[in-house]
Amino acid sequence: MPSAEEPASRFEAVQHRSAPVSPDRPRRRRSLLGTDRKPAARIERRLVAVLATDVAGYSRLMNADEEGTLARLKQCRRAVVDPKIAEHRGRIVKTTGDGMLVEFISAVEAVRCAVEIQRGIANGNIGVPEGKRLELRIGIHVGDIIIDDNDIFGDGVNIASRLEGIAEPGGICISDDAHRQIRGKTKIAYDDMGYQSLKNIPEPIRAWRARAVANACPPMDADVPTLALPDQPSIAVLPFTNMSGDPEQEYFADGMVEDIITALSRMTWLFVIARNSSFTYKGKAVNIKQVGRELGVRYVLEGSVRKVANRVRITGQLIDAPTGAHLWADHFDGCLDDIFELQDEVTRNVIGAISPRLEQVEIERAKRKPTENLAAHDYFLRGMANIYQVTRQANLEALQNFQSAIGTDENFAAAYGMCAYCYVWCKANGWASDREGQAGEAERLARAAARFGANDPVALAHAGYALAYVVGELEDGGALIERALMLNANFAAAWRFSGWVNIFLGEPDLAIDHLHRAMRLSPLDPLIFIVQTGIGLAHFFAGRYEEALSWAQRASRHSPGYVTAAILTAVSSAVAGRDAEARKAVARLHQIDPTAAASKFANMFPLRRPADLAAFDAGLRLIGLPE
Repeated sequence: MPSAEEPASRFEAVQHRSAPVSPDRPRRRRSLLGTDRKPAARIERRLVAVLATDVAGYSRLMNADEEGTLARLKQCRRAVVDPKIAEHRGRIVKTTGDGMLVEFISAVEAVRCAVEIQRGIANGNIGVPEGKRLELRIGIHVGDIIIDDNDIFGDGVNIASRLEGIAEPGGICISDDAHRQIRGKTKIAYDDMGYQSLKNIPEPIRAWRARAVANACPPMDADVPTLALPDQPSIAVLPFTNMSGDPEQEYFADGMVEDIITALSRMTWLFVIARNSSFTYKGKAVNIKQVGRELGVRYVLEGSVRKVANRVRITGQLIDAPTGAHLWADHFDGCLDDIFELQDEVTRNVIGAISPRLEQVEIERAKRKPTENLAAHDYFLRGMANIYQVTRQANLEALQNFQSAIGTDENFAAAYGMCAYCYVWCKANGWASDREGQAGEAERLARAAARFGANDPVALAHAGYALAYVVGELEDGGALIERALMLNANFAAAWRFSGWVNIFLGEPDLAIDHLHRAMRLSPLDPLIFIVQTGIGLAHFFAGRYEEALSWAQRASRHSPGYVTAAILTAVSSAVAGRDAEARKAVARLHQIDPTAAASKFANMFPLRRPADLAAFDAGLRLIGLPE
């Protein structure tokens, strides 16, 4: 262990050590390759995870028993350290007596390796007298390094070795850079050590103490509160892994999960997390206990889809999130012609595992299919994959895919509803060049969705909001949304739409209740900034301008380019008398939309109450936008 008086760590010392120069011999300037006669090679750099480790109290152990300590150290490396490094694809760069420097291709592999090493050594210390135990200290950092002759140099090495020096015996200390990459991906608990001043490192480094506890869950994200379990059974369906080897089939795997979520959501006794929150875990290594806590659910369903030619295999497993126990697992094979039957079988088994007392009639209600026409459904899934990208081009592609679905199946209610919803995005983002023409088309599509989908909550909710927001038919639109919620009380998007429509109707407190319900059903929704903006707007019309400003700022932090949140931030600041914040918000608004003018935003909401129109117009005048 380096002492506080040492000028550098052992690895820093190796990097800076040079041979003595005889005073009788002229100095020669040498290149990195060791000679001034050859041109210097390009310096190789790469970003890696660096692990530095040493034995705590090594000098004391050697003084007490040199041969025994050395034998135990060699055995420890043979039995635990070296195999774990190889298993996690690490490369031992150098050893220094009791110390070791290792590089990994990722922080996740480095930390997993460190956890397993510390766990293995702790198990090996069982029954060993305390004075003879080997305990390692490990430091991990992710940084840019220089590679030369199979050795590595640079701050990435120096910071890792200094973090090792402040780690506890048997502990792991990681940098903030490493922590950001591994959060939520390893079974380890973290303690924030704050900013640490490390010797020979110019800037303080934020460090985290990692505790290798066998059953520990990763910490909750600081921005995501732990949610209490609802009174009713609750479930989240995570994105299924696409095992087809074809990135183009992502939409198919995602669509399968959406179908299962929709089917489960029709169970009125079941609390189901919305698709948008579940899909924040897409492509990530997850800890099921953490997922359960972050989403506030008891059960988590995960699985995979493998689609080859006309055959498909769906695998799934249901996990009790608080305990991590596997309640059910199965796989289903079949032809694409039977894809809906496969979905129904998965859904029936999941529901049966959660509640053995479930009556058959409730199972049957989970079987509803959006269409029997596979080609139309395929277009629909592609459109749903587009709609969540929230760009003008993706919205156009979504519209085209939904139109193709309707062209294939003219009775496809959900496709009509999603077509109408594409025009909601056009208006909300200022993409509408022909507002009257788009309003007419949105109304036609919404009416068709309602006609063909009287019992389809997806069709009804999206059609209803298009009628209310784009067309201005608040009562008709609100009635469709209410019908959707009667059919599926767990439909987060319908609660969001209901909240906004109640804002337009002049019912701000009811709107806030409904928007909070939407946020609870989908707490990690990528579109949560729309909910936050709605809550802020409802507070604004209720005369609570400070609350309005707080929610608008929260929405802007989540989505800095969302023009509605920017406008609300500006007018709320102005009405609340916060002139400096209002000026900043207006400047931000002009960055988002250089053509921003009062006339452009005066009628952005179909407000029913004259007092609400007057309040918003007054706010627009206060911020001084050009007419």
